[in-house]
Amino acid sequence: MKKLIYLFSLTCFAGNAFAQKISYDISFPNLIHHEASIAVTVTDAPQKELTFRMSRSSPGRYATHEYGKNVYDVKAMDKAGRDMAIQRVDGDVYKVSGLNGFVKVQYTLYANHADGTYAGLDQNSIHLNAPATFLWVKELQNAPIEVKFNLPKEGKWTIATQLKPAAQPNTFDAADLQYLMDSPIKIGKLIMKEWTLNNPDKKPVKFRLALEITGSDSLSDSFAAKIKRITQESQMIFGEFPAFDFGQYTFLASINPYVRGDGMEHRNSTMISIPTAFTGANNLLGVFSHEFFHAWNVERIRPKSLEPFNFEKSNMSFELWFAEGFTQYYGDLILARAGFDSPEEYCQTLSFLVNTKENTAGAKRISPVQASNNAVFVDAGVSIDKTNYPNIYTSYYPYGASIALALDLQLRARGLTLDGYMQAVWQKLGKPEIAYQVSDLADVLVAYSKDKTFAEGFFAKYINGHESFDYAPLLQMAGLTLKRQFAGKAWMGDVRYKEGTELTILSNTIIDSPLYKAGLDIDDQILKVDGKTVTTQAELNVILNAHKPGEEIGIEYRHREDVKLGMITFMENPKWVVELNETAGMPVTEEMKKFRKDWLGTKIK
Repeated sequence: MKKLIYLFSLTCFAGNAFAQKISYDISFPNLIHHEASIAVTVTDAPQKELTFRMSRSSPGRYATHEYGKNVYDVKAMDKAGRDMAIQRVDGDVYKVSGLNGFVKVQYTLYANHADGTYAGLDQNSIHLNAPATFLWVKELQNAPIEVKFNLPKEGKWTIATQLKPAAQPNTFDAADLQYLMDSPIKIGKLIMKEWTLNNPDKKPVKFRLALEITGSDSLSDSFAAKIKRITQESQMIFGEFPAFDFGQYTFLASINPYVRGDGMEHRNSTMISIPTAFTGANNLLGVFSHEFFHAWNVERIRPKSLEPFNFEKSNMSFELWFAEGFTQYYGDLILARAGFDSPEEYCQTLSFLVNTKENTAGAKRISPVQASNNAVFVDAGVSIDKTNYPNIYTSYYPYGASIALALDLQLRARGLTLDGYMQAVWQKLGKPEIAYQVSDLADVLVAYSKDKTFAEGFFAKYINGHESFDYAPLLQMAGLTLKRQFAGKAWMGDVRYKEGTELTILSNTIIDSPLYKAGLDIDDQILKVDGKTVTTQAELNVILNAHKPGEEIGIEYRHREDVKLGMITFMENPKWVVELNETAGMPVTEEMKKFRKDWLGTKIK
């Protein structure tokens, strides 16, 4: 009896939820001045009071973003069009009381920052990320949503989005708030390219590339072919494409000087903006490979800390080293496998990852898990005060990628691969969409490697810990040499300088570097080194080249109004570089060639 009552109650609740509806009507009467007029209408709501608010965070971003600052002229109306009282209870929160099932809230949106996070309105282009666009109803987050665009009569407008087209023209549906907030929209003079690929089960998957560019159709075709190659190489890693909603995936890509640089993943699409003229060159591809990999890793292989996403605050996660860092690793690896990066170019990527792990202060001080926690402050978060991030933090993007490299090499030394591990994670957690924690990833590695000591040790040392990793012998298995880039060269620290009548330090000096130990820090002005006046970086380099690691010399500098004298002991420059054995003059065996091909070669049959 209890089970029957429960089922009846659930059915009634579902019926009430679907009776409620939220409709957005978007017009552009002042597009030339970056404004849109938006009306959000609620029908059949049982509540007598509703809360309308703008988001403070966005899917794929983890810090707060105050979207409410660009919403104004907010008013409410009843079904007869009469004004209703609307109370502003916070900077981005409004309340309407005394409802009788219906309310329409009208507002003006200003948007002039087209990227993967914010919105941009221009007479030539409409660029909408949902959290930066839509006031939403807090009490009705599960209600179905309809979005209608009333496009300007002038110009040619094409709409591209992952939202489901509705029966009416320029109208789209979203199942609920979470789906709407995850669905960017691009409207403009778009060049559309399409291709279809099959999954192993023979089910077709449709891809769309919506390009906002200035360029020929043939150049667009060539570029679309490159993106297609990226989708194919990505499929090989996991063995299949995800089951995209409505059977398709959409790349929204603005490559022109009028946008801000960014890329933002979504469940069935990505919003990419690259502020440069479109050339179709390979150097534009990295953001596409990275964001598409997210269709598996973060959109479906989903951290529990981000599920469901909270649009009212920052979203702290322990797993971004995997969600973003492993994605960065594969974004670059895919370009190498697809032939868009040469082996020499990929060596530059490897050099960067090794230096991230071994030569950044944050990676020596905190774990990748702890670095992930800091995303609430650093992921495009806005602040004006100086921080000590160079000494306490390393970005979870390259930090996680350096861990992915270490794990890939260790697995390959065991006859396994990181591809195989990612497939195991996909099958266990991603495909069934079971939100995971760090411990779940460790459990999958135990099962995949069949070596509990190895798997738990790797997580303890390099993911929950921050031990140094010895890349050299493992890279050598692929015929790659790891060596000091500036062996025997004197070094005093990597900082930025402002040249002038003196050399002003513009960035934090790094802990344990000679400059740091000598007592110099940001804003100090170097006057003399070894008795010689220095006003440029070039003059400083001449002095450094005249000395060796271990030598101690005098340094004169100004701190505020005080001129100080100190001693500085040079160290050897710690920077690593990865080179092909062929370049380094080292032998390359057939076994090394096979290892390299298995790792970096194409996986497309």
